[in-house]
Amino acid sequence: MIEVALFGAGRIGKIHAANLAAQPGVQFKYVVDVNQEAAAALAGLHGGSSATVETALADPAIKAVVIASSTDTHADLILRSAAAGKAIFCEKPVDLTIDRARACAAAVKEAKVLCMLGFQRRYDPTFNAVKTRLEAGEIGTPELLVVTSRDPGPPPVSYIKVSGGIFKDMLIHDFDIFRWILDDEAVSVHATGSCLVDPAIGEAGDLDTAVVTIRTAKGRLCQINASRRAAYGYDQRFEVLGSAGMLQAGNHKPTEVTAYGSANVSVDKPEDFFLERYRVAYAQEMAHFFDALSHGTPLRTTVHDGLKALELAEAATLSWREQRVVTL
Repeated sequence: MIEVALFGAGRIGKIHAANLAAQPGVQFKYVVDVNQEAAAALAGLHGGSSATVETALADPAIKAVVIASSTDTHADLILRSAAAGKAIFCEKPVDLTIDRARACAAAVKEAKVLCMLGFQRRYDPTFNAVKTRLEAGEIGTPELLVVTSRDPGPPPVSYIKVSGGIFKDMLIHDFDIFRWILDDEAVSVHATGSCLVDPAIGEAGDLDTAVVTIRTAKGRLCQINASRRAAYGYDQRFEVLGSAGMLQAGNHKPTEVTAYGSANVSVDKPEDFFLERYRVAYAQEMAHFFDALSHGTPLRTTVHDGLKALELAEAATLSWREQRVVTL
């Protein structure tokens, strides 16, 4: 039996709590949150109890921690958990600064503990099917990747101010998809953007619409287009063009019903948001974490992947601010 502590009782913490409770051979023991009432309520749903960080990390029965708290707590909790010898699952990003993220990667390596990053899109069945077929050589050598990433609406400006910006907060997932799908590294990044959705986002020093072009070490190209507003739902698609064809990963819809009428033919809009779109991916990534912990299965997403995605986000931010191509 693997006993686990969960840090964070918010929106994503609740998703991970339910998936933790569903894992065979896993006991959900503690929930830690600055909001003690929220921690106690979430723990009570799954047979655990609320605790402090110190209590959770000092308990020798705790073999793993799941970090789903606010971004500004991630690095500190990774460092403290690694020092305590706990296996770590952490939501993205590792931190908002490269130096702090590198310190976390070094601490994990020194402690020799498992550390998985929550890039859940790699565990999405549709995206994973594209990766599997790409590796099987179905479309030959990949040459061009186009990623579409659009939220149904922007978050509150209060969140924008502490998020680290659109490249670190939103596109960091797309930077990870780029590295994973093309199995390549960037040599140059060019980013541009505008504030077209909400002027308050621009006043906060951020963008709500962005385009990033990446050139890889093998000469491949990737273009990411992103927006904080899509009136038709959560738009998550990509296509990869290869020497012998193309593979596309489309949106998920609530149903696959197509309605035919005299005026039009219609289908459902895409899923509302990421919690719906990636509910299966969240469950599968948690199962993968404990499979790696129990059986030594190689991790699909590591702290190194978190660091590389953050480096791309930093480069994109610099490119946008200085209006130039950034060489890596």
